[in-house]
Amino acid sequence: MSTTTIAPSTPHPFPIRQLLSQPPHHMQTLLSVWRSREEHMVRHITASFVAAGVALAALAGTGAAEELTVGIARDMPSVTVDTEDGPVEIRRIQDQDHEITGEFAKTSRACPPFCIQPIAPAEGVTTIGELELIEMLMDPDAIVVDSRTIDWFLGGSIPGAISLPYTQVGDRLTELGCEPDFDGWDCANAESVALFCNGLWCGQSPTAIRAMIAAGYPAERIFYYRGGMQSWRVLGLTVTSQGD
Repeated sequence: MSTTTIAPSTPHPFPIRQLLSQPPHHMQTLLSVWRSREEHMVRHITASFVAAGVALAALAGTGAAEELTVGIARDMPSVTVDTEDGPVEIRRIQDQDHEITGEFAKTSRACPPFCIQPIAPAEGVTTIGELELIEMLMDPDAIVVDSRTIDWFLGGSIPGAISLPYTQVGDRLTELGCEPDFDGWDCANAESVALFCNGLWCGQSPTAIRAMIAAGYPAERIFYYRGGMQSWRVLGLTVTSQGD
């Protein structure tokens, strides 16, 4: 990295003795020469400071650009979402050598019960990816639900998601905009809701979705993030707990 160095200027005292020793008709000429020399020096110093300022600004800009070398999308370096604990920035891990470890690094689990889930858990439900889920996290009229059991939720979840375990969803539809009635649930004003669990092999959110539809929740207002926490972590996206 090159830097701009401003050398100290040599003093240019006013040549009073030289001026007084000259004939009057030379005095104005000497004054003009001195003023021209001083003005040149001032312009030089000013230009040096401007160059230094431009260099520092360029350096700061380069640092800001390098801060997020791994963005979420081409036009989305990161996003900030509202959570119960305040705004949280969702971004990807910047270490390009980072690898996940532990539970979410596993490729194989016993099936059953951990079988690969279909692309759509029920007719009418829309399956989405990370970018669509982020859009819903930023939408004040949408709800993102972590349908895993509470121990999984506490171990790390997606910022902005609420905990609604698949074992309880059928009794807690009021949290999603439904109202109890004599026949079960009135879900005419149900919210748009996205559900996720641990990943492509996890059946917790598909089970929750089918229970919601059976209770009267409109399938067209349900979105399924099939990749779940495993895909979210593989992409290095922010979680509420940094354990792998």
